Amino acid sequence: MKNLFLVLLTISLSTSFTSCKSDKKETILSEAKQNATFSIEKAASEINFTAYKFTEKKGVGGQFRHVDITSGGFGNTIKEAIHNAEFSIPVKSLFTKDSSRDYKIQKFFFGVMSDTKLLSGKLMIENDSIGAAVIKMNGISEKVPFKYTITDNTFAMNATMDINNWDALDALASLNKICEILHTGADGISKTWSDVALNISTKF
Repeated sequence: MKNLFLVLLTISLSTSFTSCKSDKKETILSEAKQNATFSIEKAASEINFTAYKFTEKKGVGGQFRHVDITSGGFGNTIKEAIHNAEFSIPVKSLFTKDSSRDYKIQKFFFGVMSDTKLLSGKLMIENDSIGAAVIKMNGISEKVPFKYTITDNTFAMNATMDINNWDALDALASLNKICEILHTGADGISKTWSDVALNISTKF
């Protein structure tokens, strides 16, 4: 009985210590976040993209109107705020100024993929002009290099992602099929390109 009591006491103390340690860490992170000079959550971010149709590669623009910062995203410099920031983007926040197009992209492109209600990822700064984003889509995480500038407290990055890298050819074919007529150019060929340009800015 005495041994059992000692075991239970040890477990209780260990749990309490771990809980206190975790709470202390969360408090420190919360204070650091509140005192940080730059915070992505408090900034104005725009996530714009350009997809392409027709053989002559005509751009079709759109954006995601909502992003959640799930980890990091703050610092005493803009680089610190961006580096290692983790994010998630609801696919339902897609906006192309055409509700019919939005529906088709969500249902016949993202809807064909695996677990893609959210796009998620992490940003990493490598030097004063380049970085990389690890983006998870269709259950696959891939690295996307980007170039960036910081001007007047605005972080702006440009990148190109090829959706083939996320094993999304079936999704692309599905979208091209439902948009076959709209994606048919003057040469009579229906074409939806696999590369997508990203233009993202955050104004602190």
